[in-house]
Amino acid sequence: MASWDDVRRLALALPETSERPAYGSAAWRVRDKLFVWERPLRRKELEELGEAAPDGPILGARVEDLSAKEALLAAEPELYFTTAHFDGYPSVLVRLERIGEADLGELVAEAWLSRAPRRLARRYLEERGLG
Repeated sequence: MASWDDVRRLALALPETSERPAYGSAAWRVRDKLFVWERPLRRKELEELGEAAPDGPILGARVEDLSAKEALLAAEPELYFTTAHFDGYPSVLVRLERIGEADLGELVAEAWLSRAPRRLARRYLEERGLG
C-alpha cells in the first residue's frame, strides 16, 4: 500500500525535481513541468463515476502518450482510471492505496521521463545503463 510519503520520496529522488502545490494539493515537477500530483476528485467527477468512484487518495500521473494511457487503463482497471476531464490528455489517475511500491516507482519514473528535458532524461537513463 503506497502513501504520499512514498510518492514524495520517489519523486524527489529524481534529478531536478521540486515539490510545489498545485491547486492546493501536493505536486511534483521537473523544471517546472508537472509530472505527478495529488488529485482529489471533483464533484462533477464523483457524479460521473458514481459507485465506481474511489474513496481513497488519488495520484495523477503523466504518461508518455495516449496509447500508454490506454494500455494502463486496459491492463489494470482496478488500479488505473480516468475521467472525462482527462480525455485527450496523456495522464492517468491511480488508486494510491492499491499500487505496490515497485509499480509506483516505475510510474513516477516514467512520468518524470515524459516531462523531463531530453538531455536530462537521456543522462538519467545512461547513468542507469538504460540509454
